Amino acid sequence: MKITAGMKIQLFGISKDIVGERELALPKDPSIQTVRDLKKWILQKYPRMGNLSSIGIAVDLEYAEDDHPIGEAKEIALIPPVSGG
Repeated sequence: MKITAGMKIQLFGISKDIVGERELALPKDPSIQTVRDLKKWILQKYPRMGNLSSIGIAVDLEYAEDDHPIGEAKEIALIPPVSGG
């Protein structure tokens, strides 16, 4: 699978604060094939993300499991843990 050139990851909540941007450019890296690979890349690039209790990834508007491929995705979003009351 190929990563779409210029694919962006939408960031929300504290993940947006950690990165300092609303979106993150996904590199054309052949090692990033699945949600799991994407999480590893994010944690390497932004170690503070490891302080979050969980990181959810939505691929094309649906939460995706770690083994979900991302190569043909039109949209990826990083969803940090949400607290409410």
